[in-house]
Amino acid sequence: MSKPRAAKPAPPPPAPSVWKKAAGLGASPLAYPLISVPLLAPCFWQSRIQAGDLASHVYNAWLAQLVSRGQAPGLAVVPQATNILFDLMLSGFAALFGMGAAERIAVSLCVLVFAWGAFAFASAVAGRRPWSIFPAIAMLAYGWVFHIGFFNFYLSLGLCFWAMALLWEWNPRRAAAAVAILALAFAAHALPVGWAVALMAYRRALTLVAPRRRLLLAAAAVAALVAARVAIGRMVETHYTPPQIILITGASQFYVFDAKYQWISLAMLALWVSLVVNLFRGSRGQWMEAPFHFCLLSSAAVFVLPAWILIPGYQHALAFITERLALPLAVCICVLIAGPLGAPKPRPWQAVALAGMALVFFGMLYRDEAVLNGFEDRLQHLVAELPAGRRVINVVTDPALRSGPLTHMIDRVCTGRCYSYANYEPSTAQFRVRVKGPNPIVAASYPDSLGMQAGTYVVKPTDLPLYEVDLSPEGRLAIRSLSAGMKVGSTSIDLL
Repeated sequence: MSKPRAAKPAPPPPAPSVWKKAAGLGASPLAYPLISVPLLAPCFWQSRIQAGDLASHVYNAWLAQLVSRGQAPGLAVVPQATNILFDLMLSGFAALFGMGAAERIAVSLCVLVFAWGAFAFASAVAGRRPWSIFPAIAMLAYGWVFHIGFFNFYLSLGLCFWAMALLWEWNPRRAAAAVAILALAFAAHALPVGWAVALMAYRRALTLVAPRRRLLLAAAAVAALVAARVAIGRMVETHYTPPQIILITGASQFYVFDAKYQWISLAMLALWVSLVVNLFRGSRGQWMEAPFHFCLLSSAAVFVLPAWILIPGYQHALAFITERLALPLAVCICVLIAGPLGAPKPRPWQAVALAGMALVFFGMLYRDEAVLNGFEDRLQHLVAELPAGRRVINVVTDPALRSGPLTHMIDRVCTGRCYSYANYEPSTAQFRVRVKGPNPIVAASYPDSLGMQAGTYVVKPTDLPLYEVDLSPEGRLAIRSLSAGMKVGSTSIDLL
């Protein structure tokens, strides 16, 4: 008899594919710190963070230090309930680490709060971690709102996303934590808190309405927005701009600097449309659920509400309301695309396209921010030639850059060495550092500040000595001393 053949050993299990390894990492808590490193790269990849109004925040944090030392006659630091949290962060970190480090630390924390707050909200709605949409969230984290420098609004919105994620699965403890977070968000800015509370209240109403009547509820909510618009217009001065209609998709957030970003905006809009079509084909009935209604109502708010409101007691309007609200709208679209548990995932080509657009977007930002930092280097070297403590204004602008990065660049350049005389914050009564009378540091009234920025201001004897940064006939940055009766200039440059 022949011996029975020995059983062949079982073949080893196949090695997990790259995609399975990535999926396993995505389920691990390690994913968050690992992804946070490249997420924060734009806060450190240049010599300075180029984010428009950030320079004004830095300058006023320095002014607050001068006030505390008694070195800023005519200025005061006043307590206020909102539009202050980011400024307190800057001042606190500056006291510990210096102003340069404080700027990077505060902005980095804001990016983390915003990006992971948006992702937490999307995860709560989807019932899973929708990593496929994170490239879009990362792009929005460095979109128009970031680069114009509205960091109190930006921080508040990020905190609101965390609160909404907590409230999605309601229980008393989560609700209490959400209320505390919303209170902190209000200290940063009130507008996102109003948006978040309105949407969560609407979601509660949506659960009490039969599915066939939910579009009627949405129509009623839009009618309420229109009524609010009319009522606000009768009580205070407002302004509405017809171009608001181009903001109703949220894709305008990708239009950061010059016209080339419009192509990114259009490409993202086309990809969003394809993703929404993919979702609705595979998961019918999404138009009756809260994520779709959040997009609908946020889009209606962008179109219906005024672009700016002059709040009583302020010398400057609350501006760019609709441009700001386009950011939470864009995040709501990402939440909608993520879909509920069991909904069809993005197709491979869509995921690759989204990642590819993120690479192009951040590549464009790196190049353009390098150019802006080169301009600020030249500005800094020029101002350094002046004696310390001089008043300086910058009249060089680039109207083609949507987020206005040159408008406040002189503020950061002057921090610690001179006075940015046209800085708008103290004269608006919207910020903690305020003008209390004539002073040698900043314009005493907002119309004067605006005139200096617009090139219409006529120099007064009390403004002297005053210096203006402009372009020489050869196109180089130059500085000149102004005299009483002279009109400040306004010069355009094509920087990018």
